[in-house]
Amino acid sequence: MAEVTLKDRLRKAASVVDAGKRSAIVGALAAPLKRWTEPKTPIDHLLIVPPDLRTADPSFWHEMEHGQFGLAGSIAFLRGCSPFVIEPPNAAWARELHGFGWLRNLDATGNEEARTTGRQLALEWTIRFETDRAVPAEPAIIARRLISWLSHANLLLEGADKETYGAITASLGRQLAQLSRSWREAPTGYPRLLALMALAFATLSLAGHDRQIKDIENELASELAWQVLADGGHVTRNPGLLVELLLDLLPLSQCFNARDRKLPERLGEALERMLPMLRYLRLGNGMITRFNGVSCAPAAGLATVLAYDAGSLPQLGEARASNYARLERGDSIVVADVGRPPPLALSASAQAGCLSFEMSVGKQLLFVNGGVPGAASADWYPAARATASHNTLTLAEKSSSRLIVHRKLEALMGAAPIRYPDRVDWRTEEAEGAAVLEASHDGYRRRYELIHSRRLQLSADGAQLAGRDRLDGLSTKVRLRNDLPFAIHFHLLPGTSCGLGAAPNEAIITLADGQRWRFSARGASLAVDESAYFAESAGPRRALQIVLRGVTFGETEVNWLADRIVEETAE
Repeated sequence: MAEVTLKDRLRKAASVVDAGKRSAIVGALAAPLKRWTEPKTPIDHLLIVPPDLRTADPSFWHEMEHGQFGLAGSIAFLRGCSPFVIEPPNAAWARELHGFGWLRNLDATGNEEARTTGRQLALEWTIRFETDRAVPAEPAIIARRLISWLSHANLLLEGADKETYGAITASLGRQLAQLSRSWREAPTGYPRLLALMALAFATLSLAGHDRQIKDIENELASELAWQVLADGGHVTRNPGLLVELLLDLLPLSQCFNARDRKLPERLGEALERMLPMLRYLRLGNGMITRFNGVSCAPAAGLATVLAYDAGSLPQLGEARASNYARLERGDSIVVADVGRPPPLALSASAQAGCLSFEMSVGKQLLFVNGGVPGAASADWYPAARATASHNTLTLAEKSSSRLIVHRKLEALMGAAPIRYPDRVDWRTEEAEGAAVLEASHDGYRRRYELIHSRRLQLSADGAQLAGRDRLDGLSTKVRLRNDLPFAIHFHLLPGTSCGLGAAPNEAIITLADGQRWRFSARGASLAVDESAYFAESAGPRRALQIVLRGVTFGETEVNWLADRIVEETAE
C-alpha cells in the first residue's frame, strides 16, 4: 500500500470539511451579508467553514445550566446573569471569555437551546463590546474570536433571524477590518502569529477577499520563518506552543486545499518540521515534557495533531536549534533541557531549568519537572519557574537564571523575563550500547565563578540511568572564600511513593504500576522531601522529591544512579 503523506492527509481532511461543514449552512449564507465599515468590500457569502481541531467539552453546557462558567481554570458563578456582566475572576478568564473558544462546547452538545444561547451571547457581545478598547480589542483576542466565529458559523448563523444574522455578520466584518489594522501591535511571538493566522482564515473563508490572500500569505510566511526553528521547535522553547500552533495551522492548511489554492511553501515546511519535533519531546506516557512554560498536558490536542503524521514524516535525530536532548534505550526515555533562555522579549514563559531532565519508563513517569500552574494559581508562577522546581542542581539556593524585574516589561509581557545562562554546551554519544549526554552551563559563573556540568548515561537496556554532577571553574580551579550549599533535585509525580532504603544514601521509588527503582548517591547526603507539582488544572499538588545536598569549596562531584529493581519470582 502506498504511503499516505502529510499533504495527502490534509487534502483528504479538507475535502471532508468542504463537503460536510459548508453544506450545513449553505442555505443560511446564500443571502448577501452587510458591508464592512473598512474596507468597503461586501462579504457576499462564506465560502468555507474552517474545522476546529480542539476537543469540545459538552458538559460545559450543563455547568452553564447550573450557573457556572468555567474558563482558564477558574469558575465564575453567573447567578442568573450573562457572563459579560459579572466581574471576571481574573484576567485570563476574561481573555478566554472574549476569545469565544468556548463556542465549540456549546456547538458539540447538539442541543438547540445551547446553540441559541451561544448565538445570543455573540449578539450581546456585538452590542456591549464592539467599541471597547480594552481586553476585547487586543489583537490576539480579536484573532481568537475571529477564528472561533468562523469555525462555528453554523451555530451563529444557521436559523438566526434577520436582525441577529445581520448584526453578527456585520460585526465579523468590522472585527476583521480592525485586526487588519492592528495585528502589528500584537506582542512579538505567538500573539502576532495568531493574529496573522486569523487574518488568513478570514480571507480564505469569506468571499470577496482573494486579492488580500497573497499579502497575508507573505506576512504569515515571514513570521513562521523566524518563529519555527530549523528543527521544528518554537523560538520561545515552549513545547506546549507547538500543540497550540498546530491546532490552528493544520486547519488553515485544509482551508488552502479546500479553496484549491497551493499551500504556501513555508507553511508546509513548518508543519513538516513541527510534527517530528513534538514526537521528539514526547515521553512514554504520550505526553510532552514539562519545560519552559508547559502547564496541564494537552492530551487530546496532542493526539489530534500527531494523528496527521502517522509515521509518514522522518524522525528527528537531534534538536540542535531548540537545544533539547533525547536519550532512548529499551522502554526508557530521557529528555533534557540543554539550552539558554530564548531572547529577552520572548522569555516570559521560560523557566530556569537548564540541564534539567524528565524520564519515563514504559508508560510511567519516573522523574518530572514541576511544570507551570494554570491561570487560577498564578501566585505559584515564580516558584514554578525556579531552578529548584526542576530536576537539576541549585547553588546557594539561587536559580541558574535571573528574573529581570521591570514593571513595564512585566506589564507588556505578562511576566518577568529571564536571562542567563549565557553559554550551554552539550553533546550526545554512544558508549557500549548506552546513550550518553554531556552538558554544561555557566549560569552560576557571574555570581560564584562556577560551572555546572552534568553527565547522563542511559544503559543499553534502559534499566539504569547513571548521573554525574560537577561544580568547578571554567578553565582554572576556583577556591571559594566560603563554602556554598548546593542541592540536586529529583522530583516525582504525585501519587509516586518513595522512602529511604536499607543502605545508606539510598531511596526506593515505587511507581503507579508497581515497578520499583533504587536511587543511590555518592558525594552528597540523600533525603526524601516534600515537593509541589504545578502542572495540574485543579492547582498545585503535593508530591515527593529526592534531594542530594552538600557544600562546595569550588570543586565538587556527585555521582548518582537510578536502577530498576528486578523482582525475583519463586520457581
